[in-house]
Amino acid sequence: MDRRITEFIAGLRAAGVRVSLAESADAMRAVEQAGIADKDFFRMALQATLIKDQGDSQTFQELFPLYFSSDAPPPMQPAGGGQLSEQEQRQLAQMLATMLEAMTPAQLAELFRAMITGQPITNQQIRAMLGQISPPHMTGQRYQQWMARQAMRELQFSKLGQFMRELIAKLREAGMSDAAIAAITQAAQANQQVIADQIGQQVSRQMADLAQGQGTTPPRRRSESELLDQPLENLDEADAHAMRAVVNRLAARLRARMALRQRRGKTGTLDAKATIRTNQRFGGVPVYVRHRTRHLKPKLLVLCDRSVSTQHVMSFMLLLIYSLHDQVSRTRSFAFIDHLHDMSIYFAESRPDQAIAQVFQNIRPTRSYSTDLGTSLGEFTRDHLGLIDRHTTVIVLGDGRNNENDPNLAAFDEIRRRARKLIWFATEEREKWGVYDPGSLSSDISKYAPMCAAMHEVTTLRQLAEAVDRLFVR
Repeated sequence: MDRRITEFIAGLRAAGVRVSLAESADAMRAVEQAGIADKDFFRMALQATLIKDQGDSQTFQELFPLYFSSDAPPPMQPAGGGQLSEQEQRQLAQMLATMLEAMTPAQLAELFRAMITGQPITNQQIRAMLGQISPPHMTGQRYQQWMARQAMRELQFSKLGQFMRELIAKLREAGMSDAAIAAITQAAQANQQVIADQIGQQVSRQMADLAQGQGTTPPRRRSESELLDQPLENLDEADAHAMRAVVNRLAARLRARMALRQRRGKTGTLDAKATIRTNQRFGGVPVYVRHRTRHLKPKLLVLCDRSVSTQHVMSFMLLLIYSLHDQVSRTRSFAFIDHLHDMSIYFAESRPDQAIAQVFQNIRPTRSYSTDLGTSLGEFTRDHLGLIDRHTTVIVLGDGRNNENDPNLAAFDEIRRRARKLIWFATEEREKWGVYDPGSLSSDISKYAPMCAAMHEVTTLRQLAEAVDRLFVR
């Protein structure tokens, strides 16, 4: 037990909790007095000696079960919740066996079997499945839900719902009663949630091991070419400094390219009417040629989804855009969660990298799955619509996952009608646009897309730089 407590203290330190050697010794003495028979008393003894700040209590509560809970799998409901007759059980077992024979990969078939039958999957089996996919690349427990969602994507967890619908259709064709089908569906959905929670717990354990240096060895430092094409959501924290340097070089190249366009486009297009009027005194013979004035420097207004899943993309996009300040007549930026937040005040007072750090520190989600773009659009049209005119390009950054809230298409269309262009920077791969995600529900991006002048996938730094560059091409 002393070793487990020592590992737990190391996990707390890795998560950012300050624990001194004296406090570690106090914890050991407290456990000697409290014992381990009463788990609640044992937990309170550790918390009283190791936690000084109220803000660290949540970290303690999240890590404690990872180190001191049993490794037994959580309980699950039997097939049909125990309400099926023997004949219905046999019918379900036969239909399930037929589906499992053709189901691949094997780990997905194992998850589906457990979901339908209620026979638990051990934590060792879950860890073995996670060992076959990409390990978590973040250690902070605030990223746990995001890392769990990434793991479920790689395990193709969303296909369980599709298989469930196929099974129900076959059972209905075979003549099974509606009551039995409803019981099977209810039990399977409950078991699916249990398995999802179990995967999340084991991902947390992976993250804790990684924080202590016991997990997968971090990858080598990537070259600039690799960083440009690396999915931003998979970037290791160790690459943050290198990425900022790459972004600065990209901004310098973009600035030079845009300045060249400015010089080439200064004359604008021929203004025939002005040329004729100017040369009336010469009998209409064109001596002085007049051109239309071109407004090459756009006004930008940015609306960013401030979710953990979009944090890297948001950071690098803002760094790129604010590094191009001399090529933009004006930039205003807002972040949205369940309400709208004006970020421009931070960039007006600090350098872009410092402002971005302040944004992430001061504007953060208060709960999971809280994104509500519809409400934020309503607040923008109510309070800030005057910022948009016919010279303004509006950029929306996000994945369009609105957590079943009203997308407020009317407000989005009102912004489109006032702006010069409305462009969407999508933070998910194109094949995921509008696809259901069990971790964040459905996406509304397909509803917004028809009102956008362009939709750009920006899952890598190279794609992001190309999308930003296109903003300055008429």
